[in-house]
Amino acid sequence: MNDPLDDLVRRLTAGEASAAEELYAELAPYLRAVVRRNLPRRLRAKFESIDIVQSVWVDFIDGLQRGRWHFAAAAPLRAFLLKAARNRLIDRVRQFRVPAEHERPFNSAIDCRESREPRPSQHAQANDLWRQMLAACPPEHHELLRMKSAGASLAAIAGQTGLHVDSVRRILRQVARQVSLEASP
Repeated sequence: MNDPLDDLVRRLTAGEASAAEELYAELAPYLRAVVRRNLPRRLRAKFESIDIVQSVWVDFIDGLQRGRWHFAAAAPLRAFLLKAARNRLIDRVRQFRVPAEHERPFNSAIDCRESREPRPSQHAQANDLWRQMLAACPPEHHELLRMKSAGASLAAIAGQTGLHVDSVRRILRQVARQVSLEASP
């Protein structure tokens, strides 16, 4: 039985450039399907099956022009191109295997949990509240507010300011009450 591509192979062997284009158009879809079927899923983002096929085709045309290969029929040419495509795929898989093993998906590379750092809007709100608190109390109590803001306990503030713990608590409550009254409509 005569293969319809045998004529294209004979024309290609004779050096006809248009035969190369026609033969590529006929064989590329088959080679792509074979490569795609054997391409590991994790490497599909690295390269397309057409990259392998085109690479094989360039080497094939170069080999024909240099006289390294000669094909009398389409069947041996198909087998040759299939073997070349599989070998090229194996080379690419080996080339990308180690980097692919060290990669993680984008969403797992970034910690998607809420950041413990305040957002810029929260910084702005805190600065506004701080200005309101300072405005709500006399200047002699500003140091008391700074110490509380720094995380000092009521006892530590009382010890450093010479005030009683209950006095410190009362001053802080008055400032909070004053700020909340100013904030309510």
